[in-house]
Amino acid sequence: MANKTINVTKLPKDPGPAAWNTLVKEASRYPELTENIDVDWAIVGGGFAGLSAARRLSQLVGNKEKIVVLEAKCIADGPAGRNSGFMIDLPHELNSETYVGTHDKDRRQIRLNRAAIEFSREMAEEYVMEKAVFDACGKITAAASEKGIAHIRSYREHLDALGEHYELKNASEMKDWTGSEFYREGLFTPHSVMIQPAAFIRSVANGLSDRVSFFEASPVVSMGLGDVHTLTTPRGSVRAKNVILAVNGHIQSFGFFPRQLLHVFTYASMTRDLTENEVHKLGGRPDWGVLPADPMGTTVRRFSNYKGSGDRIVVRNHATLNQSIEVNDKSMKRAALLQERSFAARFPMLDEVKMEHRWGGRLCLSWNSMPAFGEVETRVWSACCQNGLGTVKGTLSGMMAAELAVLGTSSLLNEFLDYQAPKTLPPEPFLSLGANLTIRWKEWQSGIEL
Repeated sequence: MANKTINVTKLPKDPGPAAWNTLVKEASRYPELTENIDVDWAIVGGGFAGLSAARRLSQLVGNKEKIVVLEAKCIADGPAGRNSGFMIDLPHELNSETYVGTHDKDRRQIRLNRAAIEFSREMAEEYVMEKAVFDACGKITAAASEKGIAHIRSYREHLDALGEHYELKNASEMKDWTGSEFYREGLFTPHSVMIQPAAFIRSVANGLSDRVSFFEASPVVSMGLGDVHTLTTPRGSVRAKNVILAVNGHIQSFGFFPRQLLHVFTYASMTRDLTENEVHKLGGRPDWGVLPADPMGTTVRRFSNYKGSGDRIVVRNHATLNQSIEVNDKSMKRAALLQERSFAARFPMLDEVKMEHRWGGRLCLSWNSMPAFGEVETRVWSACCQNGLGTVKGTLSGMMAAELAVLGTSSLLNEFLDYQAPKTLPPEPFLSLGANLTIRWKEWQSGIEL
């Protein structure tokens, strides 16, 4: 194999804290790579895709081959610790007007999503995660407007055609569930899982650490390709026979999938710990997640009882396309204003509650909702572009990258590989101008759902 060096052009920047990770009080820390080592497998990226690839590899090759994970930050400080924590089994395409697609495509996606959730469930059981970290409680898609109710009606019809179970919730039942009088209708689906994303990721890393070596604060700054690949970090290097790149949109910084990936930031705020009196005024259940019926609406999650982290509410809305993989203060400030408004509309009884954390999280989408997956160089595999569902599709792509690299084929892999390449994007500046105008227009159209 001819030698070739890839210089990584930049490292992504994540605005604000990874709030979920700040709540993990007792977290294992891993060393920075400060020496030159030789391994069989190097996985770049310690999120859902990277850790799923590591676990699947450890199942396939056992202890006879050495596996290392290189994480640019600390485990769960990147996008994995900024996720809202929904592991969704049903169709959830963010590029769609209604989340859903064709029946055959959606049935296949449901099978794949549920395989990823089952893989995660196995990890939760093996690594003894408490319910607050992995809760198979289902989720609600909720509406507060006629337009939102129309979305739910369309979703119901689609689920009926797929033969999927759901429960319709009226306004009174939604209040009993959430404590809020904001929602007029909800659609409960039982097979989604709610996770504390940072605690989940850290539990997986801790569980794998007897078979997998982890290095934090060790970004790959160059990759030399040859009979053995060399990944260089600021203070060390890894010589690896095989490499899996589990870096989502950052894959473009390695030179792969040019002009094929969309870099979208979404934004969220988390309240301080609610007082006992505020919890009483709110009412409702202590743990739940609500997705908006309108894809451009506001996601809300309430959670409690994770190792003293308190009872808190997360509000997520607003999106921007940032092909530079960076955002400015203006976007963060606009998101903060939108989230203050959304929180006040849903929880007027909590008018004295302030937000403790605000952050932005990176998503990677393609124009046609296809993954950036496969062998991109000899013995270098990509498990990237999760199309806005990092928990499930990240887990799935990591599993499948390991199976492709070791097995070459499997029944699940063959089903997963039934996709097209990511579509080439329009040129700049038309792409960014058009996409951001479209996002703003759709946010405005969502009305009170935002």
